[in-house]
Amino acid sequence: QVQLVESGGGLVQPGGSLRLSCAASGSILRIYTMGWYRQPPGKQRELVATITDGGSTNYADSVKGRFTISRDNAKNTMFLQIDSLKPEDTAVYYCNAAVVNRGSLNSGDYWGQGTQVTVSS
Repeated sequence: QVQLVESGGGLVQPGGSLRLSCAASGSILRIYTMGWYRQPPGKQRELVATITDGGSTNYADSVKGRFTISRDNAKNTMFLQIDSLKPEDTAVYYCNAAVVNRGSLNSGDYWGQGTQVTVSS
């Protein structure tokens, strides 16, 4: 089994910063693409950013220049540095990873439980 656990969310004022973390654990042979998604109140889940195991990144237009995704492959951990936060960034942020299971050698798509980010004065 594979688990993804997010941390780092919270309440922050507009213009502030947060750093989200996602730690993967369990029966992991390899992690391919990892990503951050978010679900604003009353809206559908949307892509924020992705990063491949080689370090190539992709961002939603709405976060380019403000969000930075990174990962530590040795520690199976991914980060999202969020700067210049806006009220519209308020959402539950989810971690996603494409993981090859060490035991079965099957690939699977895994999600964390989410961490709340609230931007408000």
